[in-house]
Amino acid sequence: MNLSNIIPSREEAESIFLWAYEKNPEPWAAHCRVVARAAETIALKSGLNPEKAYTLGLFHDIGYCFYQNRKASTCHIYSGDQLMMKKGYKDVARICLTHSFPYKDIKAYGGADMFCSEDEKLFVSSFLSEATYDDYDKLIQLCDCYGTAEGIISMEKRMMGVVMRAGFNELTVKKWERYFEIKDYFDEKCGMNVNNLFYDEIKTSVFG
Repeated sequence: MNLSNIIPSREEAESIFLWAYEKNPEPWAAHCRVVARAAETIALKSGLNPEKAYTLGLFHDIGYCFYQNRKASTCHIYSGDQLMMKKGYKDVARICLTHSFPYKDIKAYGGADMFCSEDEKLFVSSFLSEATYDDYDKLIQLCDCYGTAEGIISMEKRMMGVVMRAGFNELTVKKWERYFEIKDYFDEKCGMNVNNLFYDEIKTSVFG
């Protein structure tokens, strides 16, 4: 499969990512590298394209490059989408939007940085209402729920960390349920419990 018109090459991806990190050298970048590694690992086991999975994971939070002191004029999901669309990488732009919404409702957003204008929120809501998630959307959603800047941790610990930072709302449980449905889906595709692909890291995150 020729990915040249869908995603950047690994070399170009690393160049763009370095540019983004230099704009805002914060932990978001380390988190993206962990998600990219997790996505590549699961893709190899589940029959997806590992190069595409890695690149989508690397860029899912690219919108944070526009933040200064963890503040920005728009939320990272929208700014990431717009940046990747300008570069011509529609598949990557899509992931910038879908990764935050395993449950397709903008009110389920778990970040503390929802700075989108009302027009931008309408844009995201409209996109979600029309989107049909593919395996790559689901993969990056799952890996985002495993990855921190420090490494891969249990999904339960990651979900609780998000709630402790951003709070709990009426859709939080529905979002959690969707994460576990996605994990079950990839367990079946991989023919094993996905946790076992990251056994040592998850064990350390739980037991120290």
